[in-house]
Amino acid sequence: MSRPFVLGLTGSIGMGKSTVAAMFARRGVPVFDADAEVRRMQGPAGSLLPAIEAAFPGTTGPDGVDRARLGARVFGDPVALARLEAIVHPAVRALREAFLIEHSGAPLVVFDIPLLFEKGGADEVDAICVVSAPPAVQRARVLARERMTPERFAEILALQMPDAEKRDRADHVIDTGRSLAETDAAVGALVEQLSRT
Repeated sequence: MSRPFVLGLTGSIGMGKSTVAAMFARRGVPVFDADAEVRRMQGPAGSLLPAIEAAFPGTTGPDGVDRARLGARVFGDPVALARLEAIVHPAVRALREAFLIEHSGAPLVVFDIPLLFEKGGADEVDAICVVSAPPAVQRARVLARERMTPERFAEILALQMPDAEKRDRADHVIDTGRSLAETDAAVGALVEQLSRT
């Protein structure tokens, strides 16, 4: 059975990955959004709630996972974080496999995975596209977010592979430090190129 060319889309916080993913989707490219799937599975009546509640009692309720409470339990605790990931990652992998089957006739699909390098998975895609912007642009975007502080931003960056290293390991780089029109044109050119492979 033939399968689509799988492009892994990744990038550090504030680099514009969601914007670029939307540009792929607008061109009819199926996009698997790992974060959105996790939010859905952890939301009201989500499929992961029983396992998360069993592992971390008191962190779920009628509205799904209490992200602040769960975060307090796993942030800075590698053992607890690994326990949570052992619940979440297999479920996401199963959804990704179902997504591939559903879109088996497409020439190209995108796996939008924020921590593609950090958590593994780079070997499960055919090519990797890193979304990148200059550090000053990234910082301004992130600090404009609600409840974001310079300290929290520094903590998040410390958990992510440096942008320069991601760019070095990428097959393709989309620069979002330019205008939206220029970024969109770069996405269009990449879709055209990869749809022919």
